[in-house]
Amino acid sequence: MKRKLTIRKATLEDGRGIHALISKYAKRGLMLPRSLNNIYENIRDYFVYTNRKGKVVACAALHVVWEDLAEVKALAVEKDYQKRGLGSGMVLACLREAKKMAVPRVFVLTYAPSFFKSQGFEVTDKAELPQKIWGECIHCPLFPDCNETALVYEF
Repeated sequence: MKRKLTIRKATLEDGRGIHALISKYAKRGLMLPRSLNNIYENIRDYFVYTNRKGKVVACAALHVVWEDLAEVKALAVEKDYQKRGLGSGMVLACLREAKKMAVPRVFVLTYAPSFFKSQGFEVTDKAELPQKIWGECIHCPLFPDCNETALVYEF
């Protein structure tokens, strides 16, 4: 019998697990690092999936950027849990929350554009996201030479 995915909003208890998972991928250059402080400050943005032992094995965040724009960020799935629908489930949880909040556009900056295309996102020019670029990207060590792809989902 296939186990139903139970993706839920993160709690403060999940903060260190989210940080550990993101840090694992950030050390390999596959995603940007996030400080533990940043995770706790934004814990309400996060969704998690935990294994039977309570370890965070998947996470993602929906972060509102502007009145008409939100970002899916910090999507990570533990290697042993990949190819089980967790990444898609995380994105779906974020999109459902965006729709509930009446946010018409959701974007992502990613090194895995094909995954997000399979979720209904379409490639866009980063110039279409000025709130993100000037609000956050400008502080990134990779700015302005970011090699992530921008994609957008519109309701």
